[in-house]
Amino acid sequence: MTKFAKKTCAAISVSALILCAVPSYAKTPSSLSDLVGARAAGGEEQLESRGYYHTGTTTRDDRKWAHWWNSSKKECVNVTTYDGRYESVTSAPAADCGQKSNNGDKAAAVAVGAAALIGVLALAHKSNHHGDGNHYDDSNRESQYERGYRDGLYNQSYHNYDRSDAYSSGFEQGVRQRSHETSYRPGYSYGGGYGGYVNVNDLIGQSKGSANSSLSQRGFVMRDSDKTDYNGRYTTWWRSSSEQCITVNTRDGYVYTVQTARPRNCR
Repeated sequence: MTKFAKKTCAAISVSALILCAVPSYAKTPSSLSDLVGARAAGGEEQLESRGYYHTGTTTRDDRKWAHWWNSSKKECVNVTTYDGRYESVTSAPAADCGQKSNNGDKAAAVAVGAAALIGVLALAHKSNHHGDGNHYDDSNRESQYERGYRDGLYNQSYHNYDRSDAYSSGFEQGVRQRSHETSYRPGYSYGGGYGGYVNVNDLIGQSKGSANSSLSQRGFVMRDSDKTDYNGRYTTWWRSSSEQCITVNTRDGYVYTVQTARPRNCR
């Protein structure tokens, strides 16, 4: 057998190992299926009464992803809350709850080790870093998503050289997470890579007419406008190409604050 053939066979064997070893977590444990659709407050009480304790929560736009760990069952679950109710309750890797891998995760660890032999990243991020709160079943798509997520999160350039939808989705979610983590910076919280982010802090102090004209030139569209106290007015603006939502507050005809808002406020 030639050297090339040996390498090819080895790569195929490793790929097969990865595909077989990666467990599927996006299932609702039968013991918790009754909590889907429950109010969040009541659901938390039920989880605690069943032996689970809260290990962390991620908030993004209009949803929250919380992880709960059951020590006796060695089970981690991901709870997605939307509009005050549990939208889904799914199994998650033990690592998502900050715990050592259980038997199911050991298989994933084997896959990660094997993937390293052919230069593939796998399962390095939590499932709630995905828009739907679930990992991909396919290890190659998962590794592409991970690479995109990290590029977006750490403000790296958009390098989707494989033209992968998974990388693109991961990059977008990484940028969104960076936006959430830096929301204390008015006017700066969203952007990166291909997003074409626009800085708007230079509008402070400008007249209302000049600011409105400038925002329109920069691709923003006014979504809402209303009066406030003390001769003031606020306007909400949306820029779809960079997914920027901002609120401009004026008083006596001049801009005095420009604040970043969640995208849902502009929808």
